[in-house]
Amino acid sequence: MEIERKYLIRHLPDHLGEYPCRQIEQAYLSINPVVRIRRDNSSYYLTYKGAGLMVREEYNLPLTKESYQHLMKKADGVVITKKRYQIPYQNHTIELDLFEGVYEGLVLAEVEFATEVEADHFNPPDWFQEEVTFDGRYHNSYMALHHPSIHA
Repeated sequence: MEIERKYLIRHLPDHLGEYPCRQIEQAYLSINPVVRIRRDNSSYYLTYKGAGLMVREEYNLPLTKESYQHLMKKADGVVITKKRYQIPYQNHTIELDLFEGVYEGLVLAEVEFATEVEADHFNPPDWFQEEVTFDGRYHNSYMALHHPSIHA
């Protein structure tokens, strides 16, 4: 089960370059249900995500690089690319995504939780702005299929 809240941010945190960073590329084979393939640095995964916004099922299966490349040819929409910084905050890790490519300039922060109660009581740092957890337009699966460049 994945429990997470998602935010737009007001400004980047200080000393961003001091935090661990991963390069992510992902694409979608389906959005109902969500079936995603992802390259995370040099690791490859196929992910199934159930329905929901803040709380939903999530299963990850490892892929080989060759399987990932094969499935990438079958993906719909645009490929999502981003740098993900992992920033410790209180008892959590903020995953700060700086989007590249077609979504260059978009920055989102995600925080995962062990329970819904914990998620409900989270106090975000002052550099967070608007919460977009319940706005489906900020799901990467939606973004992959609804970017203006694929409708041109």
